[in-house]
Amino acid sequence: MKQLDIPFEYVNNFIIVTLVFNRTIPLKMIFDTGAEHTILSKRELSDLLQVRYEREFRLKGADLKTELIAYLARQIRLEVQGFPFVAANEDILVLQEDYFRFEEYAGVNVHGILAAQTFSRYIFRINYQRRVITIFDREEFVLPEEGFQKIPMEVFRNKIYLKTKADFRSDTTIGVKLLMDTGAALPLLFFSNTDSLIHPPPNAISSNIGMGLGGFLEGYVGRTPKMYLGNFQQQGVVTYFQELDTTLDLSYLNKRNGLVGNMFLNRFQVIVDYYESYIWLKPSRNYKQKYVFDRSGLNVIASGANLNAFTVQSIIHNSPASEVDIRPGDRIVRLGITPAGFLGLADIMHYFQKKPGKKVRLVVKRDGKRIKKRFRLRDLI
Repeated sequence: MKQLDIPFEYVNNFIIVTLVFNRTIPLKMIFDTGAEHTILSKRELSDLLQVRYEREFRLKGADLKTELIAYLARQIRLEVQGFPFVAANEDILVLQEDYFRFEEYAGVNVHGILAAQTFSRYIFRINYQRRVITIFDREEFVLPEEGFQKIPMEVFRNKIYLKTKADFRSDTTIGVKLLMDTGAALPLLFFSNTDSLIHPPPNAISSNIGMGLGGFLEGYVGRTPKMYLGNFQQQGVVTYFQELDTTLDLSYLNKRNGLVGNMFLNRFQVIVDYYESYIWLKPSRNYKQKYVFDRSGLNVIASGANLNAFTVQSIIHNSPASEVDIRPGDRIVRLGITPAGFLGLADIMHYFQKKPGKKVRLVVKRDGKRIKKRFRLRDLI
């Protein structure tokens, strides 16, 4: 095998790969360079196949406080497009409960996380535009085309780290260490108390900053004036800020200042070599696109058998949605002229990122009553 193309879905800025579990059950897994282990979040599937668990593990939740219980399963067969040699005998963790609840946030059925380290024996390329991960035989690999820049990386506990720079003010550039995290559906996240110069800008707003194992995280969102990777630069990057609890053991974080996620990385083709500890980057056609943040103030989650029931999870203070008294717990039943049941979560999120001034007409259901709401989108950061 010189190379193998693995197609993926790109939904709400998550890379979702389909695998076959122990030759029997197809799984949808999030491809994640920021994960230490491959994790199955649906224990009922491994129980159905009578998988044997060898020992118990304790994992840290997304808030770095919550303790999650998982079990080690050895010699699991994960087939990619009928090629069992790609990930033939993997050790994975099976969560005791579905702490993940990832469907709510991604709007698509997901069964767990595929650690990118699973493919570490190969060199692999992520092509976001073609929706393909290509794995290359290490002995046969040559750069597929010109225009790639080689950047050193660090591998710690199977995760990829990049040392780079960012401007938090127009006159201040500092060095930062970031986790390269294809499991994160955001551009940038910084831990605001890891350096005296890293803090939310004056116009930052309080917001949910994402969801991980254990639930939603709270923090702030603003923009980083300039972010660098190698010789490449991105300006006005939407950035989330989280404050760490310094009373906790933070050695797990490997002295990083934050992470860079898919909404930044998808502006490049990305090639990864775990053994030589390098990545290569090449700008793609959306390299110069402006970073857009939600203009409604609504954070919406999906539920229901078909993931087409949409509930307001939280609302940004002083946003268009808050000003017309939309509340957490309201269920969206119509958006414009379209019943919500005909939409996906990605459709709704995209709608709320349309141009400032766009008029939004919603019908929400609250306490059994249907209520009409209207507002206009506007920039929040």
